[in-house]
Amino acid sequence: MRLLVNNIRTLAGIETKGRLRLQGVEMKSLGRIDGAWLLVDDGKIAAFGSMDDMPSEGFIADSEVDACGGTVLPTWCDPHTHIVYAGSREGEFVDKIQGLSYAEIARRGGGILNSADLLHTLGEDELYRQAMRRVEEIMRKGTGCVEIKSGYGLNTADEMKMLRVIRRIKESAPLRVMSTFLGAHAIGRGYGHGQYVDIIINEMLPEVGRERLADYVDVFCDEGFFTPEDTDRILDAAARWGIRPKIHVDELAATGGLPVAVRHGALSVDHLENMPEAEFDILRNSGTMPTVLPGTSFFLNMPYAPARKMIDAGLGVAIASDYNPGSTPSGDMKFAVSLACIKMRLMPAEAINAATLNAAYAMGLSRDYGSISVGKAANFFITEPIPSVDYIPYAYTSPIIRKVFINGKEV
Repeated sequence: MRLLVNNIRTLAGIETKGRLRLQGVEMKSLGRIDGAWLLVDDGKIAAFGSMDDMPSEGFIADSEVDACGGTVLPTWCDPHTHIVYAGSREGEFVDKIQGLSYAEIARRGGGILNSADLLHTLGEDELYRQAMRRVEEIMRKGTGCVEIKSGYGLNTADEMKMLRVIRRIKESAPLRVMSTFLGAHAIGRGYGHGQYVDIIINEMLPEVGRERLADYVDVFCDEGFFTPEDTDRILDAAARWGIRPKIHVDELAATGGLPVAVRHGALSVDHLENMPEAEFDILRNSGTMPTVLPGTSFFLNMPYAPARKMIDAGLGVAIASDYNPGSTPSGDMKFAVSLACIKMRLMPAEAINAATLNAAYAMGLSRDYGSISVGKAANFFITEPIPSVDYIPYAYTSPIIRKVFINGKEV
């Protein structure tokens, strides 16, 4: 099936050089054509160009979509979410308003442990139903690729339940889904610290590996959670099953987790709200993508990760939503892009690149997703007519997306 999208005011996010990620000054450039068309063939981008140069012969499409002067961009890629969860935690939202910090709530037995308690009581079918509602929500808001973590099980049976739900989402949802095992999200109730780390290594990871339930492994390596030594042990064990890491680091404090993650070849290091500049050199010349989560800083009133300084130092940056019930109950990537501009001082082109091509890289997907490139999956959205691409982060709550296409089909 061939689909032609015409009358595009601006086709943006074009990548013709085959780059899998953008770093430093490369992030300032957002490839674009004003007055454009886009051809999709069998779910892939087949061709694109200027309306003035659109072939008049030998150009047969099975269907056409008039963009009506809207802008077309690749769909958002969201490389860090926790959208398989049970219920909500608005009670903790009120606690935060009254002055309790994320760490204080966790020390009182709340936070992640509350979500684990709720999830334990929920059947797999209901957990899947709730998660799919969130998946459908983020697709409507323009997300075409998403990473989903476990981590609210905190015992073997419930972690496997979460990962099976993620597998069902992979099989049933049109967007591309990557799964991450995050048994090391907190110490499960009733376990000692060392005992729980041993269970992750000796019980959970072997089951995850045998059933091939996870593409990646994650550890919440931070103050009050898991140490760099714990992280090193868990990543060693994951490597024996061929599972690559994507690691939470430097959110609450800089505890030395980032060097461990990079040494293990982590695809990404995520959060980084308290990242010291000395760690920039560790990331330089590595294959690890620093991934920032501005929605978390917004919701928790925390510092923002030093994304501006990272880009100025020549690093690439990805943006993710961190959609979860406790610290970021939103999967709106457009809002995350706006926050990156407003609070992190990224230029609009930098923020869009961070939420598309670089975010796809942070999931290992940038060969096939994250830009308008011939041969890539036809994942794109069409906006209402807008003055410029810069309007997207500027109009930070306006619902400007008119149509979303995943694999060339409208969702």
